[in-house]
Amino acid sequence: MLTDLFAILDARQRGRMRLYLAWLVLYCFFEAATVLILLPLLEALLRGDGVQTRLWLAILAVMTAATCVLRYIQRMRGFALSLIVLETLHRRLGDHIVCLPIGWFSTERVGRLSRSATSGTMAATNVFAHLLSPIASGILVPAVMVLAMTVLDWRMGLTALLSVPLIYGANRGAAKAIARTDAVVDKAAATASNRVVEFARTQYTLRAFGRGECGYAPLEAAIAAQRDAAGSMLSQTFPKIMAGGLAVQLAFGALVSVGLWLVLHGAIEPVRLVALLALAARFVGPLAEASARAGLLRIARDEIHRLAEIFAAAPLPEPAHPLEPYETGRVTFENVSFGYHTCKPVLTELSLHVPPHGMMAIVGPSGSGKSTLLKLLMRFFDVNAGSISVGGVDVREQSSTALMAQFAPVLQDVYLFDDTLEANIRLGRPDATQEEWREAARIVGVEEIADRLPAGWATRVGEGGSALSGGERQRVSLARAILKKAPIVILDEATASLDIRNEHLVRKAVEHLRHSSTVIVVAHQLPTIMTADQIVVLDGGRVVERGKHFELLEKNGLYATLWQERHRAQGWRLGMP
Repeated sequence: MLTDLFAILDARQRGRMRLYLAWLVLYCFFEAATVLILLPLLEALLRGDGVQTRLWLAILAVMTAATCVLRYIQRMRGFALSLIVLETLHRRLGDHIVCLPIGWFSTERVGRLSRSATSGTMAATNVFAHLLSPIASGILVPAVMVLAMTVLDWRMGLTALLSVPLIYGANRGAAKAIARTDAVVDKAAATASNRVVEFARTQYTLRAFGRGECGYAPLEAAIAAQRDAAGSMLSQTFPKIMAGGLAVQLAFGALVSVGLWLVLHGAIEPVRLVALLALAARFVGPLAEASARAGLLRIARDEIHRLAEIFAAAPLPEPAHPLEPYETGRVTFENVSFGYHTCKPVLTELSLHVPPHGMMAIVGPSGSGKSTLLKLLMRFFDVNAGSISVGGVDVREQSSTALMAQFAPVLQDVYLFDDTLEANIRLGRPDATQEEWREAARIVGVEEIADRLPAGWATRVGEGGSALSGGERQRVSLARAILKKAPIVILDEATASLDIRNEHLVRKAVEHLRHSSTVIVVAHQLPTIMTADQIVVLDGGRVVERGKHFELLEKNGLYATLWQERHRAQGWRLGMP
């Protein structure tokens, strides 16, 4: 656990951590020494030796004061270090996230990332603020006590020493049970978190089909699974945690029994037994405290390990000497093979050439690799074999900033920030003049959206653009793409689920873009790509056809089949009463 934290912190913060640990060890030894003073003090007090009693009382007062000062120093340093760790983890998480390939952000990983950024970072800070001190005390103080009891009476010391494996074994069993069940609980919690977000985002659909008040089966199942996982964790860990506490009490009982046996047989004086039992009480006390915190420390260790796994995720490799593109808008796929899992390829030996300032459409049945192709083009992932070049240069030889500057993606699920309509458009090019962004908005009809909003261009569109319809959000996204003036515009299902008015405006924007940029379109709405300069048909991760619309119809292949199915679907809808 501390090794993981050392790897996460920088050199200066590691120095602070070492200093805190030094103060902690010093405090624990002073605490143990203060307890040891009780032994001669109690013996002097019970024997009625006033001079020795006053002397040991004075020493005890000095040691107690020193221990209090050291406790204050190490606790304050612990709290300060916990805040530094929290700030560092949040900053490093932010810095690391922006370096990861976009393809890393699967739904499951985003859920785990969200949990690690909240509960995980807090668990890490609790190590220094609340856990490490009592646990270190629970280890070092009993160790000194055992040594002292061994010096005073080897039989009492041996009894205390033999009780340590019993206590350790009981708490080790509890720790293993917590680790085993916590992994299940973590997975169930991440799934439930994802289902809650999904439930919130699909309220419109659920209510439209009368499911808004009837529950949502995936969410209910996820919550039930989380509840069952938590119940299983309690049932498996609680008996073992209780066994750990029982082991501590048995250890103290054994020390008392051995001490009484020694007194009855004249092996030690009753005064010495009272003093030793005082040490024994301080021996089991810290062990009990450590036992109570051991489970929390194990959970914190697991959370820190999950954070370390996130930091261990390989960032997108950046070239040491990045090359600049020299053929604006040109895209080439050369024998590209790729699979999310190596045993199941999605694309196989795929080759494509997209000339500048043209429009290429990619069609094919579901699962044929259309969206994967676009993700590889924007380097969400790196190919398993072959190469992809943009602007005449392999995407792996360009910096990620330079590569993404060449793209203006317009996706089906458009996300707008909770900012003004103007700010969401200017995101395409923040330094654009008012005339430039207004012209981009005019081309796709965003002006009419601004005219009906209460504050016009200054109206906030809500989180995700909730104040606008899906078609209106799509038009804002296209305005951003036009404003950016990127060499390559990517449209992934941009016209899906749009009404006639919005689809017309989207097509108009595409026609505008193709004169100044290379436009790559993935679409199920085949009529939107009839005018494409090149249509590529994918099936099973391979290019099976390519050509223009009428050329492909004449071939009577897969594209013709898709076109006929589309026409039959349109005819069915038009024939409905």
